[in-house]
Amino acid sequence: MKRFVAIVVLLGFFLTAFAVGGEGAQQPEERDSLQSVFLYTEGLKALRIHQDTARGRELLELALQQDSSYAPAYFALVTNNLSRNAEEALKNAEKAYRQDTANLWYHRAYGQALLMNERYAEALPIYRSLNERDPKDLDFYRILAALYEQNQQPYSAIATLDSAEVRMGRHPYLSKMKRHLLIQTKQTDRAMEEAKAMVKDMPYEAEHHVVLAELYGVKGEDSLARQEYNEAMKIDSTNLETLMSMSDFFNGRRDYRSMLWVTRKMFQLEEFPLEQKVRRFELFTSDIDFYRNNYFQLHDLASLLTIYYPTDKRVVKLYADHLIASGQLEEALKHYKTHLQDRPAVEDYYLTVIDIESYLERPDSVKKYVNEALTLFPDKIELHLAEGNVRYRMGNLIGAVMSYKKALKFADTDSLRSQIWGQIGDVHHAYGEASGWLLKRMYQKDCYKAYKKALKYNPDNILVLNNWAYFLSLDGKRLDEALRMAERANELSPRNPTYMDTQAWILFKLDRLEEARQLMRQAVALDGQQSKELLLHYGDILHALGEQFMAETYWKKALDKGYDKAVIEERMKQPKIEKKRPETQQKE
Repeated sequence: MKRFVAIVVLLGFFLTAFAVGGEGAQQPEERDSLQSVFLYTEGLKALRIHQDTARGRELLELALQQDSSYAPAYFALVTNNLSRNAEEALKNAEKAYRQDTANLWYHRAYGQALLMNERYAEALPIYRSLNERDPKDLDFYRILAALYEQNQQPYSAIATLDSAEVRMGRHPYLSKMKRHLLIQTKQTDRAMEEAKAMVKDMPYEAEHHVVLAELYGVKGEDSLARQEYNEAMKIDSTNLETLMSMSDFFNGRRDYRSMLWVTRKMFQLEEFPLEQKVRRFELFTSDIDFYRNNYFQLHDLASLLTIYYPTDKRVVKLYADHLIASGQLEEALKHYKTHLQDRPAVEDYYLTVIDIESYLERPDSVKKYVNEALTLFPDKIELHLAEGNVRYRMGNLIGAVMSYKKALKFADTDSLRSQIWGQIGDVHHAYGEASGWLLKRMYQKDCYKAYKKALKYNPDNILVLNNWAYFLSLDGKRLDEALRMAERANELSPRNPTYMDTQAWILFKLDRLEEARQLMRQAVALDGQQSKELLLHYGDILHALGEQFMAETYWKKALDKGYDKAVIEERMKQPKIEKKRPETQQKE
């Protein structure tokens, strides 16, 4: 909660307060035996001169064994951080305080220990007492106000800070606390007066102008807010807190041009972390309309980051993503290629170049960068897979299988091994399709062997289940097994038109035509009638059911989508089949 912020801040003074007091502070008159005094003195010598905390603690504890009411020893255990935990420190601090309540240092140590243990309700009366005993100590006002706020007594906290101001004048930190409390209690006008007074007292402090600007913004007096921001910028135009406040102000007013102008200044500051710069830029570019309307300023920000952080991987990616988002794919590719010379070499740059070149269908270029990358990263499985993919696209099917089998050596999960064996099976099938009848049968067997290994590593490899099922349906064999695989693929990925097409086609091959029609109708609808293969298959099923007119309609749609004209013409020449009666439905 926000009111804990003040408490957290005050804890920072815990050790410093003790350091100021220390053992050198005036101690109460000793009432103990000489032995306790001697052990206490030796303990301090061990701590201060010999820096031996273990020996110092031991001697102080011996002093307390001689006299359990010897307050200086309790106090020394606390102030030298010799208590083993916060709870023990509190016990020691309380014992010192109870033995001598008149000692201000013991009193202060007890209050600090209560804070450290988050016992704020008990700390409140202690700090009231401290404030009364030493009304010139600003720390007591600050802590007391924070405790009142924690205790949900904001008006008492404000009164405490007013009292400090009357006694010792304005103090920047206490004024800040007071403004916070005034805003919290909806006393905006008083907060405004407080901010104006600080500006008047310290006109050359930018932060006071910023506070006043923020309050004007809360009240909706934007012109006065802008005026105060301008004053703050005149004092220090590189102050990050000022710039961040201005950015929020302009963003709240939807003045995005001004907000991006301020952001540019923030990006130029070294103290503004790069991680936050990247996050802010990604936030800007996540909204397409904002990106489009402010493209030139955003491009300027991206370019600025490349100047300040030319080799940082986050910035390299950010700038490339920016280029891709703006439709400059070639420029993004060029940008990544310039960074292939970075040392140490970055694998991700090569992979991205390979992906873009593959997307642009430049297999020769893909091959070049795959080879370069493999010389630098010979153990990277992604590169061996990329090599297999490019060889496959270039028609080097044997080479593709070799690359995939190299990749298997680096696969460290069953899921990945299954994926690779599935790709090997696909290559064998493609090789068989490109070969004569005899070789086709041989490669088909190799394909099914690879698929079997893939399913051994991962029985739910959807692509393998679907492809194997479809290829079996084309072969017209083991159709029951093919149907089980297709059904499993649809269970794993429901409402997928491609997998539904496979299952429907197998049902068609099994002469379960009505089931095939229902499933294919759903697949075509889900696909939006975009796939020419699905349209062709639906036409074939309708033809088999004797619905010639609708069959020809879907064949023509397949033709319109780019299906081979000769195949469609051959379909149109098929003799009509007598329309079959719907399958008898079972009675419930």
